[in-house]
Amino acid sequence: MRLSRADRSRVADWWFTVDHVLVGAILALIVAGLVFSLAASPAVALRKGLPTYYFVERHFFFSAVGVVVMLAVSLLSPRGVRRLALGLFAVSVAGMIAVHFIGPEINGARRWLSIGGHSIQPSEFAKPAFIVLSAWLFAESQQRQDMPALPLAILLGLCFTGLLISEPDIGQTLLVSIVWAGLYFLSGQALLGAGIIGMVGAMGLAFAYSSFAHVRFRIDKFLAPTPGDYSQVDRAMKSFSEGGFLGRGPGEGTIKNALPDAHTDFIFAVVAEEYGVIACLVLLGLFAFIVMRVLIAAAQEKTAATRLSIQGLALLFGLQALINMGVNVGLLPAKGMTLPFISSGGSSMLAVSITLGMLLALTRHRPHVARVKRPPVLNDVVGMPTTSQVQK
Repeated sequence: MRLSRADRSRVADWWFTVDHVLVGAILALIVAGLVFSLAASPAVALRKGLPTYYFVERHFFFSAVGVVVMLAVSLLSPRGVRRLALGLFAVSVAGMIAVHFIGPEINGARRWLSIGGHSIQPSEFAKPAFIVLSAWLFAESQQRQDMPALPLAILLGLCFTGLLISEPDIGQTLLVSIVWAGLYFLSGQALLGAGIIGMVGAMGLAFAYSSFAHVRFRIDKFLAPTPGDYSQVDRAMKSFSEGGFLGRGPGEGTIKNALPDAHTDFIFAVVAEEYGVIACLVLLGLFAFIVMRVLIAAAQEKTAATRLSIQGLALLFGLQALINMGVNVGLLPAKGMTLPFISSGGSSMLAVSITLGMLLALTRHRPHVARVKRPPVLNDVVGMPTTSQVQK
């Protein structure tokens, strides 16, 4: 099928405005996730008494659905993205409230809903929606004095982080709080408020350390590791030395047999052992390329709400990847956070697909009204400024 610039259909408009390089990089990351799933998941499935390729088949299925979702979301306009974010956030918050009443308790936390035999984590879907809504409110606070946008952004942040803490999910709380604070700074708000946010963040970390035993245990273990205690993080770190630069080879790794979360939180360690440090660096470079690509596009965006949304979603995507990798190499305490598009997990896969779909939609090459050239005669007729007047 060939598309013409004379074609005014939505698909043709998408094709000629979307960032093809960015789409290619994202698809490459998804394909890499499928390959690495074949390496890490079968051993975990056998250990759990499931069919050998149970998690691999799930990963393939959710990857295919995720690509469809991502491309569908990328067809939206910036206003459509904000509307999607509003609806998605409302539904996700309702789900986060529902988990306290009908959600199963797993490892002391209530984060999931069981729908149709599948576990769904509503907070995963709320994250990109929360970032887009916060970006819009921060942008409005700088442009409209008649709207209490900044208080609403603060209230939105408090409500969402409060729901995350109640589950509890301290890792996700820390992630969205950092991104929210970054949006506050990027939107040009008062520096006094930034200082207050920093103090509140420090108090929040102290509260989490003193109130949640698993948080205190992970931090203490990270700061003062016990000699001879072969934890998941210790095993993950050892996989990098055992894999070397080129790895042991696909299927030859042993670390996946010892890590209960080898297909999710610690899949980066499996990649290191079987494919080597070079493969890990290539994967890190792919994540960095996607983030930098969209940040460059954000720098060229004239609309504040769209620019902040791109920056916030890029931070969300990039920081989640960095946190997962940082845990695997022992630079951060264990967080229980997935590696986008690489780790197994339906909710995570679909939520990241929505995030990247929003980024593709917001970074499409749409001409800004101020840069559209109009014939001088037409400007005289309709009373519009000429191009030179606009540039002034």
